Amino acid sequence: MNILSPEILKSIFKAQKETELFGKWITFKDIEKLLKKHLAVFKIHELGFSEQERPIYTLQIGTGKKKILLWSQMHGNESTGTKALFDLFNYFSTTSDEILETILKECTLLFIPMLNPDGAQAYTRINANEIDLNRDAVDRIAKESKLLRNTLEQFNPQFCFNLHDQRTIFGVEGTKNPATISFLAPSEEETRAITEGRKETMNVIVAMNLMLQQMIPNFVGRYTDEFYPTATGDNFQKLGYNTILIESGHYPDDYPREISREYTFYSILQGIYHIAISDEFSSYLPYFDIPNNAKIFYDVIHKYTDNENNKAYQYVDKIVDNNLVSELNAVEEKDIHGKFGHNEIVFEDNIV
Repeated sequence: MNILSPEILKSIFKAQKETELFGKWITFKDIEKLLKKHLAVFKIHELGFSEQERPIYTLQIGTGKKKILLWSQMHGNESTGTKALFDLFNYFSTTSDEILETILKECTLLFIPMLNPDGAQAYTRINANEIDLNRDAVDRIAKESKLLRNTLEQFNPQFCFNLHDQRTIFGVEGTKNPATISFLAPSEEETRAITEGRKETMNVIVAMNLMLQQMIPNFVGRYTDEFYPTATGDNFQKLGYNTILIESGHYPDDYPREISREYTFYSILQGIYHIAISDEFSSYLPYFDIPNNAKIFYDVIHKYTDNENNKAYQYVDKIVDNNLVSELNAVEEKDIHGKFGHNEIVFEDNIV
């Protein structure tokens, strides 16, 4: 596999990071003003509107036969992928190098940078009608779900990238590291059979993982492949559209998700490049060498010398007075043996 150089990737990201986007609360207003920057290079199309009539846009670039569909923020409060896409847009709009020329010659890329602008505005997982778009792939009740499915069928991609954020509770099994990036080749049915489509999806993930292991070894996990009958990735994979799930997670002291944004950017670029240069996608077994995600973390743990009164806490994000605020809430769990805190405070006795 041809893996992009970490030095080259870091140089690209440093030059192309979109400085107008920062933190976890990214709304349509934040990206609307940035779309104009890319009009000269991308075909930008108003795909439709959300339940609250906010526009949903697509950006298209490339002339190749290999079609790739990428979308972000189908959960409104999961914006790391959106930031990484706008970093990628800057790269496409301002650069001409061998990597980019290869991608544009071999691939046609279609992006939906914010599928759920109503959820983004409210900083919620669901849309304005309280529908989880990632569990609406069968019924397609939501307007946003219909738009995504129509786009899928009309564009007919060979590969899809489904971009999400995962909670800070996830670590890499067998380590004390958070899962900064996790990947999944979704199952197509309950037995989780390894179909030809899943093998091709796994192959692309193998390339992305090989790249990341050079940069953040042992910070990459494999998301559970439990089959969800109504989930988007599972259904798209079942329909024959190879769907790569990228879950952007925590990195030490990175609550704004700016470091994981960087590794999400690298993952997407490596994945697209691998698809562009590959004629076949049969090598997949190293996918299973990626450790599983494990629920081993809390945001804060208070530890006491007797180990009997340890307490765990998780941050809960909410919008207060038009600002994103993170509140630390106690977790009702008595036994936290074997768990780690992203921050751990040790007390000599049970007096705070």
